[in-house]
Amino acid sequence: MSARKIIIDTDPGHDDAFAILFALGSPEELEVVGITTVAGNVPLPLTSLNALKVVELAKRTDVPVYAGCAAPMVRKLLTAEHIHGETGIDGADLPHPVTPLQNEHAVNFIVRTLMEAPEGEITICTLGPMTNVAMAMTMEPRIIPRIREVVLMGGGFFEGGNTTPAAEFNIFVDPHAAHKVFASGVPVTMAGIDCTYTAQMTPEWLQKLRKTGSHAAVQAANLADFFRQYGSHKFPTEARPIHDACVTGYLLAPEIYEQRMCHVTVDISSPVTIGMTVVDWWGVTGNDKNCNVLRRVDADAFFALMLERIGSLP
Repeated sequence: MSARKIIIDTDPGHDDAFAILFALGSPEELEVVGITTVAGNVPLPLTSLNALKVVELAKRTDVPVYAGCAAPMVRKLLTAEHIHGETGIDGADLPHPVTPLQNEHAVNFIVRTLMEAPEGEITICTLGPMTNVAMAMTMEPRIIPRIREVVLMGGGFFEGGNTTPAAEFNIFVDPHAAHKVFASGVPVTMAGIDCTYTAQMTPEWLQKLRKTGSHAAVQAANLADFFRQYGSHKFPTEARPIHDACVTGYLLAPEIYEQRMCHVTVDISSPVTIGMTVVDWWGVTGNDKNCNVLRRVDADAFFALMLERIGSLP
């Protein structure tokens, strides 16, 4: 079976870096045809720089990186330096990249790639705000039926939000973009914080990651050490979630996730709950089920697979 072709749309971000390395360490299953960057965890110049650093860390400079939208569709940009540090990937010693960004805008790349590929061939994996994807759908609606699936890290329901009481960060930053994607008719799989909070890195696992001897794995562990400092008040142990990597894990091993088809919509109107992903878990509305919602992951299987794949990088 040939590798599944994916576009990774991202705002690196420590957990984005893990998701990217996880995918690049799985070339037999996943072919990363391009990485597109968006403003989110930090502004666009830094997310683009960080994506190039991660590609070089994996020694995969064959994967092109395209810079995309510098602001959400409607709202002002909210960033998360208080979580990811001033660079967005504080904690690792990664050299300034020598690989250049592509000249083409990320939205144009998404449109062109989908229009040139056979229908249903390309999966889009969003690890940050969904601005680039929504703008591509707006610019060229013909791409919508051509997308195999959108697999995203974002949202939540049972855990509430991590940015407001109702909203998770990626959706809150650009709720209008998320609303457009969820309402587009494209098959959507959502790894929200209900799922990602069940995928928590332990110090023992990070020690195993370092012991692989892979330079990429060691630097990933350094990133994780910084990232684990955030959110200590939330979690009763030293383990911390590695959110975005759940997207890659789902593509590689969907069977290790508890999942349910539901109707999901994104609130774009209430000042209190804007950005909330409203999940009809029990089917009470009768609305069409437009989203495969990931509720939990088998953490042992997930981390064993990620250890193997990131540990296989140079």
